[in-house]
Amino acid sequence: MRSLRSILLTGGAGFIGSALTRALLHQPHLEHLIILDSLTYAGNRANLIGPDQDPRLNFIEGDVGDEALISKLLKEFRCSGIMHLAAETHVDQSIENPAKFITTNINGTFSILNAARCHGVALLQCSTDEVYGPIVAPTKADESFPLNPSSPYSASKASADLIVQAAHITFGQEVVIARCSNNYGPRQHREKLIPTLVHHALRDEALPIYGSGKQIRDWIHVDDTARGLIRVFEKGVSNRIYNLGANCERPNLEIARTVLNNLNKPKSLIDHIEDRPGHDTRYAVDSTRAIKELGWQPKIPFQTGFEKVIRELSVTLGPN
Repeated sequence: MRSLRSILLTGGAGFIGSALTRALLHQPHLEHLIILDSLTYAGNRANLIGPDQDPRLNFIEGDVGDEALISKLLKEFRCSGIMHLAAETHVDQSIENPAKFITTNINGTFSILNAARCHGVALLQCSTDEVYGPIVAPTKADESFPLNPSSPYSASKASADLIVQAAHITFGQEVVIARCSNNYGPRQHREKLIPTLVHHALRDEALPIYGSGKQIRDWIHVDDTARGLIRVFEKGVSNRIYNLGANCERPNLEIARTVLNNLNKPKSLIDHIEDRPGHDTRYAVDSTRAIKELGWQPKIPFQTGFEKVIRELSVTLGPN
């Protein structure tokens, strides 16, 4: 089993990263948690309020493309592993400006891999179910499904996954990959679907829904994902991929209606807008491998988890 003694976590001030930070700080054998984050649009130091009081946590503002800095941190803290979450993740932005997705998601991963190889450190690559592209119901994509990305974002993540696997095959690097389904939870950036819907609903503004709103996503609470990432890093077989999903498929339109119901707002606020290019109709992953091999399972029921998140977002996103 891989050691959690000293972990370099990239993207730790982001949404999933800040949840993983909290989960790692609950690990009894953790001595050092080094967070490397460039604090771009999705990274926020406020996401680490509370955990940043733990003396084991060290925050470094820096870029994953800075291989010299990464090497310095790995050496200074004698890191036992890297959990690589830093990424540009917003699909709409990848359509408007794909170049930065190539720079961060592909070149950044390459830099992380090089540093990990030089220091003999194991690496977890956090990826996405979007690399499989649209999945026709009732099929669920297992880890053997071919890569079929539709957007510059998902293409950049698929490319990074292939580079990680090639590092194992060519150089014998210790690597594992986790492909996560759609996350929801506290501290999510306002641009994402659920915070956007809550933000507009609280102001009695139109809720923008792409196209028909029938696009289906498999939703998982971010705390379940964080536990899964730890299991994949600790116990995952080297160069193996593990899907992390909650078997909780919901159309986007249903998500919008649930938000409105919870906030006692009328469904007339839903506004169907022009669909975005290459919008995948359905994501669905089979998480059997993670459940059987790692003993991981999502624990938070969608209904209770989602209602709690709406309440939390109502506080943070409410009108001033």
